[in-house]
This record gives sequence, C-alpha cells and structure tokens, in this order.
Amino acid sequence: MTATSQEIIRSTQWHHLSVEEVTQHLDTHLETGLTSSVAAKKREHFGANELKSKPGKGPLLRFLLQFNQPLLYILLIAGAIKAFLGQWVNAGVIWGVTLINAIIGFVQESKAESAIAALASSVKTDATIIRDGQKMQIPSTELVPGDIVLLASGDKVPADLRLVQARNLQANESALTGESVAVEKNPQQLNLDAALAERTNMAYAGSFVTFGTGKGVVVAIGDATETGRISQLMEQGNALKTPLTRKFDKFSRTLLYIILGIAALMFAVGLGYGYSWAEMFEAAIAFAVSAIPEGLPAVVTVTLAIGVSRMARRHAIVRKLPAVETLGGATVICSDKTGTLTENQMTVQAIYAGGEDYTVTGVGYDPQGEILLDEKPVNLDDSSVVAECIKAGLLCNDSHLEKKDQQWQVIGDPTEGALVVVANKVGYERNSLEQEMPRLDVIPFESEFQYMATLHSSHNRNSRLKTIYVKGSVEAILKRCQQMLNSQGNVAPVDAQRIHQKVDAMANLGLRVLAFAKKSLSDGETLNGTSLEHTDIENDLIFLGLQGMIDPPRAEAIKAVKACQEAGIQVKMITGDHAVTAQAIAESMGFNNNREVLAFTGNQLAQMEESELATAVEDGAVFARVAPEQKLRLVEALQSKGEVVAMTGDGVNDAPALKQADIGIAMGGAGTEVAKEASDMILTDDNFASIEAAVEEGRTVYQNLLKAIAFILPVNGGESMTILISVLLARQLPILSLQVLWLNMVNSIAMTVPLAFEPKSVGVMQKPPRNPRERLLSPSLVKRILAISIFNWILIFGVFEWIQQTTGNIDLARTMAIQALVAGRIFYLLSISQLGIGIFNKLRGINHQVRDASAIGIGIALTIVLQIIFSQWNLMNLLFSTAPLNLNQWLICLVVGLPMILVTMVVNRFDPIN
Repeated sequence: MTATSQEIIRSTQWHHLSVEEVTQHLDTHLETGLTSSVAAKKREHFGANELKSKPGKGPLLRFLLQFNQPLLYILLIAGAIKAFLGQWVNAGVIWGVTLINAIIGFVQESKAESAIAALASSVKTDATIIRDGQKMQIPSTELVPGDIVLLASGDKVPADLRLVQARNLQANESALTGESVAVEKNPQQLNLDAALAERTNMAYAGSFVTFGTGKGVVVAIGDATETGRISQLMEQGNALKTPLTRKFDKFSRTLLYIILGIAALMFAVGLGYGYSWAEMFEAAIAFAVSAIPEGLPAVVTVTLAIGVSRMARRHAIVRKLPAVETLGGATVICSDKTGTLTENQMTVQAIYAGGEDYTVTGVGYDPQGEILLDEKPVNLDDSSVVAECIKAGLLCNDSHLEKKDQQWQVIGDPTEGALVVVANKVGYERNSLEQEMPRLDVIPFESEFQYMATLHSSHNRNSRLKTIYVKGSVEAILKRCQQMLNSQGNVAPVDAQRIHQKVDAMANLGLRVLAFAKKSLSDGETLNGTSLEHTDIENDLIFLGLQGMIDPPRAEAIKAVKACQEAGIQVKMITGDHAVTAQAIAESMGFNNNREVLAFTGNQLAQMEESELATAVEDGAVFARVAPEQKLRLVEALQSKGEVVAMTGDGVNDAPALKQADIGIAMGGAGTEVAKEASDMILTDDNFASIEAAVEEGRTVYQNLLKAIAFILPVNGGESMTILISVLLARQLPILSLQVLWLNMVNSIAMTVPLAFEPKSVGVMQKPPRNPRERLLSPSLVKRILAISIFNWILIFGVFEWIQQTTGNIDLARTMAIQALVAGRIFYLLSISQLGIGIFNKLRGINHQVRDASAIGIGIALTIVLQIIFSQWNLMNLLFSTAPLNLNQWLICLVVGLPMILVTMVVNRFDPIN
C-alpha cells in the first residue's frame, strides 16, 4: 500500500460511508476478515497499533538546561566571584543552592514528560478478531486497518472501529468526549458533519463497552486514532512558563544587567580617581556580591515547598512547584462538568405520574432518600400510580447496584442504575419483586425502536394474566398509549399535550426524561404464550408516567463556584455534554452570578473567526459538545487575552488543554493517568471545592513571596548603595564582601524563611486576582524597596562614619554598622508579619487576633543568637574582620535601628503588603 493510500485511509470520514464502501476501501470481508498474509503486509506498512511519542531530550541535556535561567546565572557568577576570592566554602554554598534548584526542576520535568507514555498505555489491550475466517484473540498492538473486531460488554475498544453490527451496543466514551451517559451504537450511515460525540456508528480506541455486543472494522490504529490525535495535540502544545517563572526571568535578567553595568562604572570611576586595579577589582566584587540576592532563590523554593505541603493537607497535590503560586493568580477556571462539578452518578430527581409532580431526594447511587409531593414525604401504596411507575423502571431493567469499598456502584447502564436507586429508596428490591412477577421475556433496547420491554407473570400466580412493562423515549412510548392512569389510579384518556409540557419543563432543567407504560394481557393475547414481540406493544399501552434524571452538581462545588466568583475569578464550564443539560447545571450552580448563562456549542465555535471566538470566551460561561482541539483553542484564546487560565479535567480528551493551561488540574480518583500526567496539580478528593482552598493557599504563597522580596532586596539595596557611594566619595568601604555574604546568605535566610510560614491574611479571598500583566516588582513595591534601602544605607553609612571617627577602630565601626542594620531588619520584619501587625493593633487597643506566627519569633531569636556569635566569638572576628561589642554598644545599635518602625509605618500606609 502506498503512502498516498495510507493518508487517504487516515483522512477518510468513515462514519459517512456505508458498510459496503468501508469494506471496499479496506479490502476486507465481514465474515472471514483479513488473511494472515495480508495482515502481515499491512502491519509492515502501518506499524504497530500504539502511540508513538516524539524522541525527547536526553537526561543529561535536560539537566544542563535547568541552569539556563538568568536567576541561576546570577548565582553562578556569585559563586565564581567567591571562588576567585578564595572563599571556597561560601562558593560551595552558593553553587549548592544552584544545584538544588536544578535537581528540583529536572525531577518535575521528568514526571511531566511521561504524559505521552501514560497515554500510550491507556489503549493497550487484547482484541477478539476474525482472521482467516477464524475467531481469535491477539494483542491490540497487532491490529491493522481492515481487521474485523468483535466487541462484548466490558471490553475496551482496541482501535477506532466503523461498526457493522450492533446488538444493544452501548459504549462509555466519557474519557474521550466528556459525555457522562453511555452512547447507544447503531451501524447506520451518518451525515458528514456529525460531531465526534454523535458518531454512533463508530467505536473509538480507549472507550469501554458497557452493554450489548457488536462487530466493527478497524479503520484507524495508533497515532491515526482519535486518541492518537490528542497525543499529537499534546506534543504540539507550547510548554508555557508560569507567570511566576516569567516574572523571575525578566527580573533576574534586568538585575544582572544593572549589576554588571554599575560594577563596570564603579571600576572605571575608581581608576579615574587613581585607585589601583586591585583595589577597584575588590570594590567591584564587593558591589556585585552586595547587589546579588543570593538567598532569594532558596527562600522562593522554600516558600513554594511550604505551599505544596499546605495544599496537600487540603487535598491538592502539586506536581510542579511554580504551580503553587500560579493558581493563586488564576483569573479564569475552565472546568470539565462530568465528575468535576457533578457527581458522575445519574440520579432521578423528578417523577410525573397520575397528573402529580413528585420530587426525589438524595444524590447519586446511595439508595438513601424519599419521594416528596408538595414538599411532604409520600407513603407509597403498591397500587398508587407513582409506585407503578417506579416498579416499571425497576422491572424493565438489566442493571443492578453493588456496594464496593463502602461506595455504591452501578453494574450496567448509569441511566438504568438511577431507576434502580429510586426504587430502592422507597423499599422496592429487584429480587423480591421478580419473585412475585417473574420475567418471562424481554425486548432489549434498540435505537431503531427507542424502547425496552419486559413480560412478567401476574401477581397472582394462578391468574392467566400477564403484564408488559415498557420504558423508552417519550415519543416512542406516547404514540403507543391511548390511555393513562389518573391521580386516583383509574384509566383515563391520555393527555398528550399535558405530558409534552411536563417533558419540556424537565428538559429545561437539564433532566434526561424517560417514559413508562404497561399493558395487561391474557395468555391468549400473546403470540407464543411466554414470548414477547414488538407487535404485542404496538398499541393499547397504558401510560404510567415520566422519570427525569440528571448527573447532579456537587453541593460543595456550588459553594466553591460562588467563592471563586467572589474572589474575582471567572468560572467556565467546558464539556462534551449537551448544551441544554450543561446550561441548566450551570444556572443551578450560580454561574455568572445568577445572571443568564450564555452557552456555545462546539459547532458554533468551529465556525467562528478568531475575533468572534475572543468575544465568545469572554461572554460565555458554558461551552458544550466541545472537541479536544476546541478545548485547547478555548484555553489559548483566553490566554491571548491575558488571562491566567486554570483548567480542570479527568479524561483523555482534557489532556491537551491541561498541558496548555497555565495550571492544569486533574482529578485524582476518576481522572485518567493521561490527565494526571499532563497536569500541574491533582485533586485527591475529585472535589471542585478543593480548588477554592488551593486558590486561597496560592494567594497566600504569592503574598508571602512578595514579603520575602520586600524584605531581602532593601538589604541588598542598602549594601550596594553604601559601597557605590563610598567609592564615588573616595571613602573606605563600610562593609566588606565577606560580611555582605554573611548578611545575604546566613542572616537573610534565617530571617526570611519564617515569612514562608506566614498564615493567610484576613480577606485574602475577597480581593480580586492580581493583574497577570503586573510586574514582579510593581511600582509600589519598588518605592517600598527604595525607601527601606535608603534608610538602610543611612544606617550603615552613618553608624560606620560615627564609630570610626570617634574610636578609630574600623573593625568595630563595621561590626556596629552591621548590627545596627540587623536591628533595623528585625523591626522591619515585625512590621510586615502577622505577628507584628497583631502586636501593634493590640497596643492601639484594636481587637485583632494574632494568628499563628511562631515561625517569625523563632526566626528573630535565631537571628539574635547568630549575630551574637558573629561579633562576640573570636573565630568569627578572625574570619569576618569583626570586633566584640559591649552592652552600651549593643544598646546603641538597637536604638539607631528603632526609627525603622516609623519608616515602615509611613510605607505601610501607602503600600500595605498584608
């Protein structure tokens, strides 16, 4: 077979072809299948039926690429400077921080790259086929186009099949299409423009057969399947950086250029003043070390890691470290419906019988609940109309309930399972009911007739009367009914108009509606006594009622949606389900703050230009019948408008969009391995409400990161200003490069890491999302850093000049300048922490709860101990050129640091950081 013919096979719209055309295209026979020789040639041509991932970068290259970041350039330069100065221990510490960052990034990236491998394993299975006229089982990897595959209930579909036979065949395609209800299959030819979820004559790789049997021709294998197309979409998707990493990259690159530029300027100016090359080289190195925030990457990593731990306690497992902060900045959450916002358990919620409207309490497959009429519980009489309607749903049924691991599960079709559950809620059990009315025969559900019927012997075993129960679509049942039961249980003429009004009302609530009827007859009225034929139910059925069911929204998800909207986050539903159902669920959950919910379908999106799509993604809250590539397109459209997009999902069809989103959130229980591997975060309880908690933690993490930056950079600013101005004024350096390293690495980390443990501030979820375009260093934060830096410079320079001129001891002057700076830093730390704010408000008489801030207290205590060692221990005096202080000198350092409180009060008034 030529490459051209192979391409034709892959691009053919198989659902639009007749069975005869399919077999002609693929040169196969429905009864005998392919011959072994033809199958071997095809396998040689098409390859194995498996997904092929593109060759990835080698481990060594991926590890080296972790160092390709401006922030790490700064650390590497700082380490090189210290190594050049002969400070190998300090150089080793800096390089160690760099190495740890690279290892973390490498491990996280390696996990993410396994997404394609997980996708490939999801479609590997055995297949029952006909080959050489014989029925046989082979590994699914050996299938080729043209093979005839046999399907039975419980099978995983091994390749994309064009169905040629289907007997009551139903398939669960929720992982691919997002449709929560099993799809009824029919081999009839379809229109060319049929959507993926509506191609009922196709069975797709990775889906499961839930009921019936069928036969199909393999039309696509491996990468040519719909699942394979998703794999390619994942590979083509851009590996977007998160907002945090983008901002850090820009900040680091800018800082690197500024440091190198000023260091070069200092070097040139100093030479112009007549200083030697060696003196100016030392000054330039001191400036570079003072300006580089060596401790910042470590603090950022620790802050994010603590955020990971906090989120894990709230059922959110973070796979990629920057995702902690990213979620806190999310402006839009795109959520899958089935199993994410909803229970993924069909539930009967409304019954119409005997002219009365009943409601059903309880959610999901747990048979706990009751029937209400006018909001009052109903004690069912076996002879009542509603009881007869419920019994019809239980007896005309092939599914049953099982309890596994304390969870109720439906074995069979979810829709039939809902009928079993509502019957169990009122005390009806299948076994006891069938003992009274044994099933004699059944007409299984077929798409052609749109109904299922069962024949039962009468309650009275001596009676020759038998009962037929029928369930199906309203149209199929109603046209066979001439009579109905009224509220007294008496036979009356059927009121078709009234019934259709009730059906429309239920459909507008997003309910899937089934109709129920019965017919009583004697043995002589049946064709064969105990057999049932379609002709037996052509007419004279008695209409019993309607049951409306839905996959209900999670109660906690409704609260979470409201909380997200109050936090200024848009919530959008992207689903493969019907638009009416999705729109009804969205409205019941309060999407768009209880205003009208605007819904778009996949077909509408496909016809939109880019400008129209951009408007639709902003205005719409529901996107239904959406194909995988359209989910990806929606996420990209939102990102193009500057939104920070969080995407939730659980199926294979969600994987490309999960990977493309700024943060992909997969479901840990119901989610496929593909979705989990493509995601940045996994919800262990499959609960949308956990996203609200994760957003709260993410916002707290970002706030703590800003505190850390606002705390570290003013010290670097004060130090670098001190050295720069000293050189320009031809003064001695008030602080040496090794002392700078102590402040930047040991002192800064001891005082800054506790900020990572800061509890959330009051009202963190009442604030709107921060502007995603906002720079890491916002104008207000820059002003704060400059104000505190200037005070730090005055503190260092002033104390140094004062002590040097009064004592003539340069080591003492430098030591007191450093200790005064640290005292000021302690007061500044208190001013931006929850502990300091709580204490300050208590002193002012304001009732303010001091939250858990023990970490700040520990950090301050550790800092004081370290600074005492720094100046009082002889070994440290020798290493860092410091001098011991007496009590009066310690008090002087403390007093000159006190004005920091006034400075921060002024700064906090204009730029509150909590």
